[in-house]
Amino acid sequence: LNLRALTSWVGIARLLAVLLSCLSFSLVASTGRFNGPYGTWCMFTWCFCFAVTLLVLLLELLELYPLLPLSWDDFTSAFSMLATLMVFTSSVVFPATFISSPCSSSQCARQAVATTSSCLCFLAYALEVSLTRAKPGDISSFLSTVPGLLKVFEAYVACLIFSLLEDYSRESGLMWCVAVYSICFIFTLLIIIFTIGRCLTYIPCPLEKVLVGYNALALLMYLTAMVLWPLYSLGGRGRPDSCGKNCLWDKNLGVTFLTIFNLIAYLVDLVYSTRMVF
Repeated sequence: LNLRALTSWVGIARLLAVLLSCLSFSLVASTGRFNGPYGTWCMFTWCFCFAVTLLVLLLELLELYPLLPLSWDDFTSAFSMLATLMVFTSSVVFPATFISSPCSSSQCARQAVATTSSCLCFLAYALEVSLTRAKPGDISSFLSTVPGLLKVFEAYVACLIFSLLEDYSRESGLMWCVAVYSICFIFTLLIIIFTIGRCLTYIPCPLEKVLVGYNALALLMYLTAMVLWPLYSLGGRGRPDSCGKNCLWDKNLGVTFLTIFNLIAYLVDLVYSTRMVF
């Protein structure tokens, strides 16, 4: 047994994440109020992170991970970053959707405790990301470097954008933006999968310079989307008075902000990748 898998700072962070995610979905399940797409997403997040983190702990405790045909350090770095983003999203979405004011019932109290444990779970995963992040000059595990972590962030933000897309076929400018989101997401996801699967060495070209070129191209594409999406989807109009809870205008505004976030991520990615290569 590799007891260091549980006693190291990374192991302690993972144990906390397992306990807190288990507490979150148990409390929410006891209330019976997690219906709808948002509630389903939050429950899936907590259960998925609990199961995978527990599996990671067991594989490291029993020292079975070297038998897997993948880059273990890249996998754990990518998963911890993904879990950080997923739990953060659930920690914001769940209370905004299911907790109403005033909060006086026992059901609401359990929802509040579940939200608190979800926030602490987010901090545990963020701590793991900080502890496993590659130090400057160390590129043995690509997905633990800043460009690698940004790849996970870019793919996740693209998934959030896809969840908000609606009625974009009426304008060619909007269709171009969707094509930008899709193309960049596919290539970023392939980079992550090939890195974890140790397939990047089979690419017959200088990989580092290809990544720099891809980041530059993705930055330019997202720059066009940042201009075209609000121009065609919002059209300079304010929020309609008749806009309800699932208002299309709100979703288009959310896509606008997420586009800006990914644009900044690709810019930082390009800067760090250029510094690593040159």
